[in-house]
Amino acid sequence: MELKWLLCVTLLALGILAVQAHDVDEDNDADDVVDIEDDLDDGIEEVEESKSETSSPPPAPKVAYKAPVPTGEVYFAESFDKGTLDGWILSRAKKDDTDDEIAKYDGKWEVQDMKETKLPGDKGLVMVTRAKHHAISSKLYKPFVFDTKPLIIQYEVNFQNGIECGGAYVKLLSKTPELNLDQFHDKTPYTIMFGPDKCGEDYKLHFIFRHKNPKTGKYEEKHAKRPDADLKSYFTDKKTHLYTLVLNPDNSFEILVDQTVVNSGNLLNDMSPPVNPPREIEDPNDQKPEDWDERPKIPDPDAVKPDDWDEDAPAKIADENAVKPEGWLDDEPEYVADPDAEKPEDWDEDMDGEWEAPQIANPKCETAPGCGTWQRPMIDNPNYKGKWKPPMIDNANYQGIWKPRKIPNPDFFEDLEPFKMTPVSAVGLELWSMTSDIFFDNFIICSERAVADDWASDGWGLKKAADGAAEPGVVGQMMAAAEERPWLWVVYILTVALPVFLVVLFCCSGKKQPSAAEYKKTDAPQPDVVDDEKEEEKDKGEKDEEEEEEDANEEKLGSDADLGSASQEEEEEEEEEDRKPASEEEETVNRSPRNRKPRKD
Repeated sequence: MELKWLLCVTLLALGILAVQAHDVDEDNDADDVVDIEDDLDDGIEEVEESKSETSSPPPAPKVAYKAPVPTGEVYFAESFDKGTLDGWILSRAKKDDTDDEIAKYDGKWEVQDMKETKLPGDKGLVMVTRAKHHAISSKLYKPFVFDTKPLIIQYEVNFQNGIECGGAYVKLLSKTPELNLDQFHDKTPYTIMFGPDKCGEDYKLHFIFRHKNPKTGKYEEKHAKRPDADLKSYFTDKKTHLYTLVLNPDNSFEILVDQTVVNSGNLLNDMSPPVNPPREIEDPNDQKPEDWDERPKIPDPDAVKPDDWDEDAPAKIADENAVKPEGWLDDEPEYVADPDAEKPEDWDEDMDGEWEAPQIANPKCETAPGCGTWQRPMIDNPNYKGKWKPPMIDNANYQGIWKPRKIPNPDFFEDLEPFKMTPVSAVGLELWSMTSDIFFDNFIICSERAVADDWASDGWGLKKAADGAAEPGVVGQMMAAAEERPWLWVVYILTVALPVFLVVLFCCSGKKQPSAAEYKKTDAPQPDVVDDEKEEEKDKGEKDEEEEEEDANEEKLGSDADLGSASQEEEEEEEEEDRKPASEEEETVNRSPRNRKPRKD
């Protein structure tokens, strides 16, 4: 148990020391900046010379950049790698119904490198200013006609400074005789609007197309359903993201971010409001009959108020059992004039009236249960019933909720090919943003998916590869995160030390049964020590008896073996004795004089 506590304390101490060490380092860094700021310029050359080339980390692998080139037929393609805005027209229009100070489209556009680019030479269109109206546009190589070919719109966006409130969507401007890109503004007719937009915590990815009513000739915006995917990271991670819209002649559509589908649907079923109006509508001239009963429940007309129902009984009554507390000061007021208050010097009784000292709580009431006239407290009246109402019963004449009758919709039409929209002849950006330096790049409008994919691979794909090559490994990312958030050191330490702690806890620590002396009266009930001792003595006695029985059996077996060996020895001895007299008799016979042979002299 002591080992467990020791490990816990050690882990906690390591975490605290890590955080304190990080704070101390920050303080030391600040002090060092103050101490060596004067000598930094003189010593920087020596430091640079003393640096070893081998000690510096190896440079990240570089990804060579080459401007993308379309691999097939395109209606528009722009990579901005020439470094100019050739072919783009800045709007000089003014917004209608807006103050002159902010009505002008005077926001600045420039072709620049991305701030933290990993691909030198890769330029893009940057919306430089903030809190201004921006509008810029360019003609397509040739108009796109919605007929039998798909439409693919693709471009890149990087919110280099994040985004507070603003959009980065693109508009495909309708082909009309009145189209003037020099006067491009928010009312300029467009066919499709597509791209990211954000304000507050509302993250959107627009797909809007303007549908022409075949009966009236008027245009109405149709909005795609909101995607189910979480779009927040695309606005906040300050990375370049690829936005793609694919419209097919069969009315299907797909919206992709970084070549991953985030939304899809059909122009006939997944737009709001729907492309086609309903066949029937409610008759605006129909009126509900006066005798139409919409009440599902009504008061019971046969119910009668009980005779003992007192509607005048109060809800609260005085508690007759209450007793005035002892020490109650009936003659003392709750508030008295402040004796320390003084009339202001500028008090004018003619203007301000007679001056009176402000009221304060009576000091005598602080130690008493109360002051002033004592009144009995109020309690709920057990006889209170309130105003009597008859119970509610089902209405036999209930007719349901009235609805006006349906009539044929005079404005009904059925357009089964909403893909056939108004042709487009230009692409434009008409934006307002509270954040500057929004980066746009690699616009392409085409009909072949392979062409768009190749363009993405040569543009956005290189950015992604360069970012991946420059990003630190997992350990580096963890260390960088811990530098920004010191509390992560505790998480790291616990993550590494916890498995070791568990191994030690479950493998190296045995269960120790505490002795009876270690328990206190407040601990859980313990088994009777006397009973345990008796059981132990009983078990010991039984064990001793078993051992004695085993010893007796062994002795018995040993004695039987000894008896057997003794009897065998006796038999052998008897046989020897039997043989012995015979030999002795023979010797006796041989030695007798009769049997002796005469000796020759």
